[in-house]
Amino acid sequence: MKNSQNTPLRAAVIGTGYLGRFHAQKYATLPDVELAFVVDSDGARAQAMGQELGVPFVQDFMEIRDQIQVASVVTPTSGHHDIALPLLEAGVHLLVEKPITTTEDQARALIKAASDQKVVLQVGHLERFNPAVQVLHREVKQPLFVEAHRLSKFNGRATDVDVVLDLMIHDLDILLSLVDGPVTEVRATGVPIMTPNVDMANARLTFAGGCTANLTASRMSFKDMRKFRVFHPGGYVAADCALKENLVFRKPESPGVLPVPEKLEHGPVDNLMEEIKAFLAAVRGEAPVPVTGEDGLRALELAGLINAAIAEQLP
Repeated sequence: MKNSQNTPLRAAVIGTGYLGRFHAQKYATLPDVELAFVVDSDGARAQAMGQELGVPFVQDFMEIRDQIQVASVVTPTSGHHDIALPLLEAGVHLLVEKPITTTEDQARALIKAASDQKVVLQVGHLERFNPAVQVLHREVKQPLFVEAHRLSKFNGRATDVDVVLDLMIHDLDILLSLVDGPVTEVRATGVPIMTPNVDMANARLTFAGGCTANLTASRMSFKDMRKFRVFHPGGYVAADCALKENLVFRKPESPGVLPVPEKLEHGPVDNLMEEIKAFLAAVRGEAPVPVTGEDGLRALELAGLINAAIAEQLP
Protein backbone atom coordinates (compact mmCIF):
# COMPACT_ATOMS: atom_id res chain seq x y z
CA MET A 1 0.00 0.00 0.00
CA LYS A 2 1.51 3.31 -1.11
CA ASN A 3 1.14 6.72 0.46
CA SER A 4 1.97 10.27 -0.54
CA GLN A 5 4.71 12.19 1.22
CA ASN A 6 2.15 14.40 2.96
CA THR A 7 -0.22 11.78 4.32
CA PRO A 8 0.35 9.92 7.60
CA LEU A 9 1.87 6.46 7.32
CA ARG A 10 -0.56 3.72 8.28
CA ALA A 11 1.16 1.56 10.88
CA ALA A 12 0.56 -1.68 12.76
CA VAL A 13 2.22 -3.21 15.78
CA ILE A 14 2.33 -6.99 15.66
CA GLY A 15 2.76 -8.48 19.11
CA THR A 16 1.37 -6.53 22.05
CA GLY A 17 3.25 -8.12 24.92
CA TYR A 18 5.64 -6.28 27.24
CA LEU A 19 7.68 -4.50 24.56
CA GLY A 20 5.03 -4.41 21.84
CA ARG A 21 2.78 -2.37 24.10
CA PHE A 22 5.45 0.34 24.24
CA HIS A 23 5.82 0.32 20.45
CA ALA A 24 2.07 0.82 20.07
CA GLN A 25 2.01 3.66 22.56
CA LYS A 26 4.84 5.48 20.74
CA TYR A 27 3.21 5.18 17.32
CA ALA A 28 -0.07 6.42 18.77
CA THR A 29 1.55 9.71 19.85
CA LEU A 30 3.29 10.57 16.57
CA PRO A 31 1.52 13.20 14.47
CA ASP A 32 2.74 11.87 11.11
CA VAL A 33 1.62 8.27 11.72
CA GLU A 34 -1.77 6.65 11.99
CA LEU A 35 -1.69 3.60 14.24
CA ALA A 36 -4.19 1.67 12.14
CA PHE A 37 -4.09 -1.73 13.88
CA VAL A 38 -2.68 -3.64 16.81
CA VAL A 39 -2.25 -7.36 16.26
CA ASP A 40 -1.79 -10.26 18.63
CA SER A 41 -2.58 -13.96 18.31
CA ASP A 42 -3.94 -13.69 21.85
CA GLY A 43 -7.33 -12.15 21.17
CA ALA A 44 -7.86 -10.85 24.68
CA ARG A 45 -4.49 -9.11 24.69
CA ALA A 46 -5.10 -7.61 21.25
CA GLN A 47 -8.47 -6.34 22.38
CA ALA A 48 -7.07 -4.80 25.55
CA MET A 49 -4.37 -2.96 23.61
CA GLY A 50 -6.82 -1.81 20.97
CA GLN A 51 -9.25 -0.49 23.55
CA GLU A 52 -6.48 1.28 25.47
CA LEU A 53 -5.39 3.20 22.37
CA GLY A 54 -8.74 3.39 20.59
CA VAL A 55 -7.58 1.53 17.47
CA PRO A 56 -8.83 -1.59 15.65
CA PHE A 57 -7.37 -4.92 16.77
CA VAL A 58 -7.03 -8.24 14.97
CA GLN A 59 -5.48 -11.63 15.71
CA ASP A 60 -4.16 -12.43 12.20
CA PHE A 61 -1.68 -10.01 10.63
CA MET A 62 -2.44 -11.41 7.17
CA GLU A 63 -5.85 -9.75 7.34
CA ILE A 64 -4.34 -6.28 7.35
CA ARG A 65 -1.09 -6.53 5.40
CA ASP A 66 -2.59 -4.72 2.37
CA GLN A 67 -3.92 -1.91 4.57
CA ILE A 68 -0.65 -0.67 6.11
CA GLN A 69 2.67 0.83 4.97
CA VAL A 70 4.81 0.22 8.08
CA ALA A 71 4.84 -2.18 11.00
CA SER A 72 6.79 -3.17 14.08
CA VAL A 73 7.19 -6.92 14.59
CA VAL A 74 7.47 -7.40 18.35
CA THR A 75 6.70 -11.09 18.77
CA PRO A 76 8.92 -13.82 20.22
CA THR A 77 11.99 -14.29 18.02
CA SER A 78 10.83 -17.72 16.90
CA GLY A 79 7.98 -16.04 15.00
CA HIS A 80 9.89 -13.22 13.32
CA HIS A 81 10.57 -14.95 10.01
CA ASP A 82 7.08 -16.31 9.42
CA ILE A 83 5.51 -12.93 10.18
CA ALA A 84 8.05 -10.61 8.57
CA LEU A 85 8.52 -12.44 5.27
CA PRO A 86 4.93 -12.15 3.94
CA LEU A 87 4.76 -8.55 5.13
CA LEU A 88 7.95 -7.63 3.29
CA GLU A 89 6.71 -9.46 0.19
CA ALA A 90 3.56 -7.34 0.40
CA GLY A 91 5.68 -4.17 0.35
CA VAL A 92 5.41 -3.28 4.05
CA HIS A 93 8.37 -1.49 5.65
CA LEU A 94 9.37 -3.29 8.85
CA LEU A 95 11.02 -2.61 12.17
CA VAL A 96 11.79 -6.12 13.48
CA GLU A 97 12.82 -6.47 17.11
CA LYS A 98 16.20 -8.02 17.85
CA PRO A 99 17.42 -10.59 17.19
CA ILE A 100 16.35 -10.40 13.57
CA THR A 101 15.47 -14.12 13.42
CA THR A 102 16.48 -17.38 15.04
CA THR A 103 18.59 -18.62 12.09
CA GLU A 104 20.93 -17.00 9.61
CA ASP A 105 19.08 -18.46 6.61
CA GLN A 106 15.86 -16.87 7.88
CA ALA A 107 17.63 -13.52 8.21
CA ARG A 108 19.00 -13.75 4.67
CA ALA A 109 15.50 -14.48 3.39
CA LEU A 110 14.18 -11.30 5.03
CA ILE A 111 17.06 -9.23 3.67
CA LYS A 112 16.43 -10.55 0.15
CA ALA A 113 12.69 -9.89 0.36
CA ALA A 114 13.28 -6.32 1.54
CA SER A 115 15.76 -5.75 -1.30
CA ASP A 116 13.44 -7.26 -3.90
CA GLN A 117 10.52 -5.09 -2.79
CA LYS A 118 12.70 -2.01 -2.16
CA VAL A 119 11.35 -1.58 1.37
CA VAL A 120 13.05 -0.74 4.65
CA LEU A 121 14.05 -3.56 6.96
CA GLN A 122 15.36 -2.17 10.26
CA VAL A 123 16.40 -4.33 13.19
CA GLY A 124 15.51 -3.19 16.70
CA HIS A 125 18.95 -2.97 18.29
CA LEU A 126 17.74 -0.32 20.69
CA GLU A 127 21.09 0.56 22.26
CA ARG A 128 22.22 2.21 19.02
CA PHE A 129 19.91 5.08 20.03
CA ASN A 130 21.28 5.34 23.56
CA PRO A 131 23.25 8.61 23.87
CA ALA A 132 25.86 6.84 26.01
CA VAL A 133 26.53 4.42 23.13
CA GLN A 134 26.61 7.25 20.62
CA VAL A 135 29.44 8.81 22.63
CA LEU A 136 31.44 5.61 22.05
CA HIS A 137 31.11 6.14 18.31
CA ARG A 138 32.26 9.75 18.60
CA GLU A 139 35.23 9.09 20.87
CA VAL A 140 36.56 5.70 19.75
CA LYS A 141 38.21 5.20 16.38
CA GLN A 142 40.39 2.14 17.00
CA PRO A 143 39.21 -0.13 19.82
CA LEU A 144 41.96 -2.16 21.45
CA PHE A 145 40.10 -3.86 24.30
CA VAL A 146 36.39 -4.00 25.04
CA GLU A 147 34.66 -5.23 28.16
CA ALA A 148 30.87 -5.47 28.48
CA HIS A 149 28.54 -6.66 31.22
CA ARG A 150 24.81 -7.03 30.60
CA LEU A 151 23.11 -8.52 33.63
CA SER A 152 19.44 -8.69 34.54
CA LYS A 153 17.19 -10.30 37.09
CA PHE A 154 15.24 -13.30 35.85
CA ASN A 155 11.86 -12.08 34.57
CA GLY A 156 10.61 -15.02 32.52
CA ARG A 157 10.58 -13.08 29.22
CA ALA A 158 12.38 -14.13 26.02
CA THR A 159 13.02 -17.63 27.33
CA ASP A 160 12.42 -19.02 23.83
CA VAL A 161 16.04 -18.05 23.14
CA ASP A 162 19.29 -18.29 25.12
CA VAL A 163 20.94 -15.39 26.92
CA VAL A 164 23.29 -14.75 24.00
CA LEU A 165 20.35 -14.01 21.69
CA ASP A 166 18.35 -12.38 24.46
CA LEU A 167 20.88 -10.03 26.11
CA MET A 168 24.43 -10.38 24.79
CA ILE A 169 23.32 -9.64 21.25
CA HIS A 170 22.87 -5.98 22.26
CA ASP A 171 26.58 -5.77 23.02
CA LEU A 172 27.52 -7.83 19.97
CA ASP A 173 25.78 -5.24 17.81
CA ILE A 174 27.53 -2.35 19.59
CA LEU A 175 30.86 -4.15 19.29
CA LEU A 176 30.46 -4.86 15.57
CA SER A 177 29.48 -1.24 14.94
CA LEU A 178 32.77 -0.13 16.55
CA VAL A 179 35.28 -2.72 15.34
CA ASP A 180 36.31 -2.84 11.69
CA GLY A 181 37.53 -6.33 10.87
CA PRO A 182 36.54 -9.99 11.01
CA VAL A 183 36.53 -12.15 14.13
CA THR A 184 39.50 -14.53 14.19
CA GLU A 185 38.90 -16.42 17.44
CA VAL A 186 35.89 -17.16 19.64
CA ARG A 187 36.10 -18.65 23.13
CA ALA A 188 32.95 -18.97 25.19
CA THR A 189 31.36 -20.70 28.13
CA GLY A 190 27.80 -20.75 29.40
CA VAL A 191 25.31 -22.65 31.51
CA PRO A 192 21.54 -23.14 31.67
CA ILE A 193 20.05 -22.51 35.12
CA MET A 194 16.36 -21.57 35.08
CA THR A 195 15.50 -22.51 31.49
CA PRO A 196 16.50 -25.26 29.04
CA ASN A 197 18.63 -22.64 27.27
CA VAL A 198 21.89 -21.03 28.41
CA ASP A 199 21.09 -18.34 31.01
CA MET A 200 24.64 -17.13 31.75
CA ALA A 201 27.40 -16.73 29.18
CA ASN A 202 30.87 -15.28 28.73
CA ALA A 203 32.62 -14.79 25.41
CA ARG A 204 36.16 -13.72 24.57
CA LEU A 205 36.54 -12.54 21.00
CA THR A 206 39.61 -11.63 18.98
CA PHE A 207 39.43 -9.51 15.82
CA ALA A 208 41.84 -9.36 12.89
CA GLY A 209 42.74 -5.75 13.64
CA GLY A 210 44.03 -6.69 17.09
CA CYS A 211 41.00 -5.81 19.22
CA THR A 212 40.00 -8.21 21.98
CA ALA A 213 36.56 -8.19 23.60
CA ASN A 214 35.32 -9.85 26.77
CA LEU A 215 31.52 -9.98 27.05
CA THR A 216 29.39 -11.32 29.90
CA ALA A 217 25.62 -11.73 29.90
CA SER A 218 23.33 -13.13 32.56
CA ARG A 219 19.61 -13.17 33.20
CA MET A 220 20.19 -14.65 36.64
CA SER A 221 21.70 -11.63 38.36
CA PHE A 222 20.56 -10.06 41.63
CA LYS A 223 21.00 -6.62 40.07
CA ASP A 224 20.72 -5.07 36.63
CA MET A 225 23.81 -3.83 34.82
CA ARG A 226 24.42 -2.60 31.28
CA LYS A 227 27.98 -1.36 31.03
CA PHE A 228 30.25 -1.18 28.00
CA ARG A 229 33.92 -0.12 28.27
CA VAL A 230 36.38 0.56 25.46
CA PHE A 231 40.14 1.15 25.64
CA HIS A 232 41.68 2.80 22.58
CA PRO A 233 44.93 4.62 21.72
CA GLY A 234 43.45 7.96 22.79
CA GLY A 235 42.23 6.79 26.20
CA TYR A 236 39.27 4.96 27.71
CA VAL A 237 35.51 5.44 27.44
CA ALA A 238 32.89 3.82 29.66
CA ALA A 239 29.20 3.78 28.83
CA ASP A 240 26.52 3.02 31.39
CA CYS A 241 23.62 2.17 29.12
CA ALA A 242 21.14 1.95 31.98
CA LEU A 243 21.94 5.35 33.51
CA LYS A 244 22.75 6.94 30.12
CA GLU A 245 26.09 8.20 31.39
CA ASN A 246 29.70 8.15 30.21
CA LEU A 247 33.10 8.47 31.78
CA VAL A 248 35.66 9.67 29.24
CA PHE A 249 39.40 9.45 29.94
CA ARG A 250 41.51 11.16 27.28
CA LYS A 251 45.24 10.47 27.09
CA PRO A 252 47.19 13.56 28.27
CA GLU A 253 49.50 15.17 25.76
CA SER A 254 52.30 15.37 28.35
CA PRO A 255 53.72 12.15 29.84
CA GLY A 256 53.30 11.69 33.56
CA VAL A 257 50.15 13.81 33.77
CA LEU A 258 47.21 11.97 35.29
CA PRO A 259 44.10 11.97 33.08
CA VAL A 260 41.07 13.76 34.47
CA PRO A 261 37.87 11.88 33.67
CA GLU A 262 34.98 13.75 32.10
CA LYS A 263 31.54 12.63 33.22
CA LEU A 264 28.72 13.01 30.73
CA GLU A 265 25.14 12.75 31.96
CA HIS A 266 22.61 12.64 29.14
CA GLY A 267 19.41 12.82 31.15
CA PRO A 268 16.15 11.18 30.12
CA VAL A 269 16.16 10.01 26.51
CA ASP A 270 13.44 7.81 25.04
CA ASN A 271 15.56 5.31 23.08
CA LEU A 272 12.52 3.53 21.67
CA MET A 273 10.91 6.70 20.40
CA GLU A 274 14.20 7.71 18.76
CA GLU A 275 14.43 4.28 17.15
CA ILE A 276 10.89 4.49 15.74
CA LYS A 277 11.45 8.05 14.49
CA ALA A 278 14.65 6.92 12.74
CA PHE A 279 12.76 4.02 11.15
CA LEU A 280 10.05 6.33 9.84
CA ALA A 281 12.65 8.79 8.53
CA ALA A 282 14.28 5.94 6.61
CA VAL A 283 10.90 4.89 5.22
CA ARG A 284 10.34 8.43 3.95
CA GLY A 285 13.81 8.54 2.41
CA GLU A 286 14.95 11.30 4.74
CA ALA A 287 17.83 9.31 6.28
CA PRO A 288 19.63 5.99 5.83
CA VAL A 289 18.46 2.91 7.71
CA PRO A 290 20.39 3.13 11.02
CA VAL A 291 20.42 -0.61 11.78
CA THR A 292 20.06 -2.65 8.61
CA GLY A 293 19.07 -6.24 8.09
CA GLU A 294 22.71 -6.91 7.28
CA ASP A 295 23.68 -5.46 10.68
CA GLY A 296 21.17 -7.78 12.32
CA LEU A 297 22.58 -10.74 10.40
CA ARG A 298 26.17 -9.94 11.45
CA ALA A 299 25.17 -9.89 15.12
CA LEU A 300 23.24 -13.14 14.66
CA GLU A 301 26.20 -14.81 12.94
CA LEU A 302 28.52 -13.85 15.78
CA ALA A 303 25.97 -15.05 18.34
CA GLY A 304 25.91 -18.36 16.47
CA LEU A 305 29.69 -18.70 16.74
CA ILE A 306 29.50 -17.98 20.47
CA ASN A 307 26.71 -20.50 21.02
CA ALA A 308 28.65 -23.11 19.05
CA ALA A 309 31.67 -22.54 21.31
CA ILE A 310 29.45 -22.81 24.39
CA ALA A 311 27.93 -26.06 23.12
CA GLU A 312 31.41 -27.58 22.91
CA GLN A 313 31.92 -26.86 26.62
CA LEU A 314 28.59 -28.17 27.88
CA PRO A 315 28.45 -31.75 29.20
